[in-house]
Amino acid sequence: MKIRRFQAGSEELHSFLDSAHAGAQEYEARVAEIGRQVREQGDRGVFACTLKFDGASINRENFLVSDEEIAEAYDQVDDDYMFALQAAIDNIESFHSRQLRNSWMEPDERGNILGQLFRPLQRVGVYVPGGTAAYPSSVLMNAIPAQVAGVEEIVMVSPPDRNGAMNPYTLVAAAELGISEIYKVGGAQAVFALALGTETIKKVDLISGPGNIYVTLAKKMVYGDVNIDMLAGPSEILIVADGQADPVYLAADMMSQAEHDVLARSILVTDSADLIDKVEAEIERQIKSLSRRDIIEKSLMDLGAFILAPSIDEACNIANQVAPEHLELMVDNPFAILSRIHNAGAIFMGHNTPEPVGDYFAGPNHILPTGGTARFYSPVTVDTFMKASSIIYYSEEGIREDADDIIKLASVEGLTAHANSVRVRKGK
Repeated sequence: MKIRRFQAGSEELHSFLDSAHAGAQEYEARVAEIGRQVREQGDRGVFACTLKFDGASINRENFLVSDEEIAEAYDQVDDDYMFALQAAIDNIESFHSRQLRNSWMEPDERGNILGQLFRPLQRVGVYVPGGTAAYPSSVLMNAIPAQVAGVEEIVMVSPPDRNGAMNPYTLVAAAELGISEIYKVGGAQAVFALALGTETIKKVDLISGPGNIYVTLAKKMVYGDVNIDMLAGPSEILIVADGQADPVYLAADMMSQAEHDVLARSILVTDSADLIDKVEAEIERQIKSLSRRDIIEKSLMDLGAFILAPSIDEACNIANQVAPEHLELMVDNPFAILSRIHNAGAIFMGHNTPEPVGDYFAGPNHILPTGGTARFYSPVTVDTFMKASSIIYYSEEGIREDADDIIKLASVEGLTAHANSVRVRKGK
């Protein structure tokens, strides 16, 4: 297996990086049709799409996960999972609790008061990928910051398997957080159901959670009717490594990201050609024992890359250009180069901090900007589930003193009624 190699600054590298932004127009018509079906048929449209795409026969009797199904799920998970789950919950709650904003108001010497009022959203939809796989970590990363924000209603959707059942690990994670409104639906139809509402599912204010291209396009189409967390694309990692980095670690970390999806992107940027050779050999050795070998191989061969940079400084510049979802700094002193990093969703510092630490356990959110959007977007935080209102109170003295300035600005814009609404108060 050969992975692409590039020199920093080459045209071939620029073309390779630009290829990550290929459009998804071919899927848009299909997603729009799913939206039309859900809009016109409600629950019936959701059930028809679930049968078509997931092979599961769902109806109004088994659409909502029952208490009995939750109890059965607990019987299927072991104590070690429960212990690890609770430890992860504690870490994620602790981290996100530090993000919570306080409302504030502040008076000035004239009696005017300005401030901000922060309030949680009322109802949030959490999308958790599922079907043949289990993603309890996505339950935690979506629901915990919403709960810290104070969201009163959290509804979860996740695709069922062909038998109409949901993954027990996912259900237990939701139950441990107290989420009781859980529907067996995934894909674009789940997004449209949450955004539009159906006979069974009440419309939400925001939809949060990653999914496939159908889910992402559906979220894009409903944005404006409801809010969304972000438009997530295939997962990606970029590793900046110096010559002292361990090739065993680097190979393992590149493959841990590649196993997500054949469209996942794993990139190593280093100033050591010798290290690239060693990492490639390590990938060949380690991949033989991995269960998702076929996916890893295709991901690395199609979208993986080794980039040889003249220096670690230039490696940081490349990282900023890529703006990766996950950035590992596998150098001797990662804190020494942290100030040079401007664009990354999450930054993993040092040789003992592989990306899965953040995916599952450390505390920061693993729902991160992808596809270069870390240049202007942030991870999911408590703020995602809150909104702010500005507070403005003017005293009689305050409005009199500022009236002429406000009237002037309104007049410049030709808005005489604006000016008049201030003028009538000026002499009071």
